[in-house]
Amino acid sequence: MKDNYCVIMAGGIGSRFWPMSTVQRPKQFLDVLGIGKSLLRMTFERLLSIAPAENIYIVTNANYAYLVKEQLPELNDSQILTEPERKNTAPCITYAAAKIHAINPNATLVVAPSDHLILKEHKFTEIVNTAISTANKEDRLVTLGIKPTRPDTGYGYIEFIEDGDILPGQVKDVKHFTEKPNRELAEIFLRSGNYYWNSGIFIWRATTILNALEKFKPELFHLFTDESEKYNTPAEQEYVNASFAACEDISIDFAVMETAKNVDVVLANFDWSDLGTWGSLYSHLEKDYNGNAVIGENVHMINSENCIVNLPSNKLALIQGLQNYIVVESDNMLMILNQHDEQNLKKYMAPMQETSPEFFPK
Repeated sequence: MKDNYCVIMAGGIGSRFWPMSTVQRPKQFLDVLGIGKSLLRMTFERLLSIAPAENIYIVTNANYAYLVKEQLPELNDSQILTEPERKNTAPCITYAAAKIHAINPNATLVVAPSDHLILKEHKFTEIVNTAISTANKEDRLVTLGIKPTRPDTGYGYIEFIEDGDILPGQVKDVKHFTEKPNRELAEIFLRSGNYYWNSGIFIWRATTILNALEKFKPELFHLFTDESEKYNTPAEQEYVNASFAACEDISIDFAVMETAKNVDVVLANFDWSDLGTWGSLYSHLEKDYNGNAVIGENVHMINSENCIVNLPSNKLALIQGLQNYIVVESDNMLMILNQHDEQNLKKYMAPMQETSPEFFPK
């Protein structure tokens, strides 16, 4: 595994997990499952089956470097890559690829978000190893596809060429990416059988992704590679800060994946969720006989069904007569929200941020 490297993207805010997830401590650093491990810690441990600990790098906002050190004490400072500002996934991937390529030109990268939930981890390892083999053999850009279970409009979809059976572990040529379709289109995708969810997990050789960036986003490529001799030296951070200040805000999907022709998808069969919302977390939590998923030692549910409750252990709570609600308290902030209205959370928070700015520091 000496040429395998993992890049964990851990710079997001996770605002849809308010009030637990805040600018000061986003969801990737939280124990949202109530098992004693943060999502970042779970991601790191999962990737140890792919690459040795010294080959795992975290890309995060500069403000969160201390949280990474706190939760991943195995890493040294050189493995924590800090962004001075958020510019989406393409710049952070370009940075990581250029830095690791300077260390090992033969590196193969597994790029993964820090806040996904993946069960059946042995299957995850098998699928990723298939993707690594594909990426190394033919210089391909590889992503992992998840078979859709519902017409979800919050995910991107990958259309692949349907040539024979569609089985877990198969490698398919990608035909087209569609970012967050409307409900009608998502239902068509679900029925078609050759559209899978885009997991946001990518596998490629460092040279392959850098060549693709040079071809499709030359300005971004040159910003992070023209002075590559500064990587892994004291001059690295100043160089990277200047590159981030000058680069555009763009995702790797728009920058490369939607245009490139050498893209494959490996059809995955592990349980996966991007944990984008409280509702997406619900299906993965243990529930009582009334369908309530409760985290908190002193919560008493009376005539309540199908609720998500996350309260501090030192809080005594009685919740009566609620159905399909989300009840969360954290740092003196309380949310009681109907699950069916969760998509409006950001809209509801906007006036709160204006009237109570002390709870929403920048």
